[in-house]
Amino acid sequence: MIPRYSRPEMVAIWSPETKFRIWFEIEAHAATAQARLGVIPDEAAKVIWDKGSAATFDIGRIDAIEREVKHDVIAFLTHLSEIVGPEARFVHQGMTSSDVLDTTLSVQLARASDILIEDIGVLLDALKLRAFEHKRTITIGRSHGIHAEPTTFGVKLAEAYAEFDRARSRLAAARAEIAICAISGAVGTFANIDPSVESYVAAQLGLDVEPVSTQVIPRDRHAMYFATLGVIASSVERLATEVRHLQRTEVLEAEEFFSKGQKGSSAMPHKRNPVLSENLTGLARLVRGMVTPALENVALWHERDISHSSVERMIGPDATITLDFALARLTNVVENLVVYPETMRRNMDALGGLHNSQRVLLALTQAGMSREASYAAVQRNAMQVWQMQGDRSGKFAELLKADPDVAAALSPEAIDAMFDDFYHLKHVDTIFARVFGAA
Repeated sequence: MIPRYSRPEMVAIWSPETKFRIWFEIEAHAATAQARLGVIPDEAAKVIWDKGSAATFDIGRIDAIEREVKHDVIAFLTHLSEIVGPEARFVHQGMTSSDVLDTTLSVQLARASDILIEDIGVLLDALKLRAFEHKRTITIGRSHGIHAEPTTFGVKLAEAYAEFDRARSRLAAARAEIAICAISGAVGTFANIDPSVESYVAAQLGLDVEPVSTQVIPRDRHAMYFATLGVIASSVERLATEVRHLQRTEVLEAEEFFSKGQKGSSAMPHKRNPVLSENLTGLARLVRGMVTPALENVALWHERDISHSSVERMIGPDATITLDFALARLTNVVENLVVYPETMRRNMDALGGLHNSQRVLLALTQAGMSREASYAAVQRNAMQVWQMQGDRSGKFAELLKADPDVAAALSPEAIDAMFDDFYHLKHVDTIFARVFGAA
């Protein structure tokens, strides 16, 4: 991923320095386990650890060797032998390259998950704070983009909180599924290495063992992991899209913070665009775009082919780095979001109270009218208001009072009582208790 959409801590997980250090640790832990089994001398395992731990791996040298041997793990092992000396002949005993590569990828994805889980936690804190701030900030709910019934801006944010809370749980589960070690040899049968070596390496790296591997860890695990990232990216986009719609000029119920000195357009000085949220929409597309290749990696040939390798070298870093950046950016948007309660109220009132149509419908049915007749009476008056131009304030209630069928069932006072907008908010406390727990 390009530096523009990257954060240093996540990038470091995927650096060559980190990768080669993990490769060394896998080989060294395996050597320790082999020494305990008596397969290699204890002193050899100690030399491997001591010399390798003190070394700085020469990336240029490894690259030069790889250009000759055309194999990245062999290039690393060759360089490691230059560092360790004669005892290097005891490195990689009974192992295959995928034991190193797959276990390293597991370590990297687990570490990346820890950062992403922390990112979501910070976002949840921001959402909770803003949700309680606007717990009773009334606004119109929309379905199909059209006014429906009142809700609160806090409830909107509570919805996002619940969604990202689920995302955190899913990611924790995906982390557990991907944090897997495989040190099982050429086709997964442990023909030349004892299974206890795998168990030891896994324990040292904080991983579980793969119950049955081929030459590689089965890629259904990876597919589930990247699919989880894709779902989280879609949640990012969902909230970003809400901000974009609310910032539209005709709506303007909320907008991204516009800092001093910021400029929205090279041509139009008046512009204040939701550029961060638009950017998040694009980043979400990128992360989702990496899910399909991960799914296609599942069906490898027999005990393994290499078709997955080039894919994972890209989607591993790119998906996690991009999502890390996106979550941090979304948190910034939420924390600094400018909210306009008066505009929310003005927009809600723009259709003259039509958002109370269901309440009138139910009152008419309870007063004895059939549902069909009640619906027809409410709709014909609502359509008149809908077609009005200019100020519609109070028009819906007035029309209902003048309608003979409605007036026969409901008194003017009863009709007026149905236009208390805060009626729609009576269960907000219940919703918040469900989302955030009892106060």
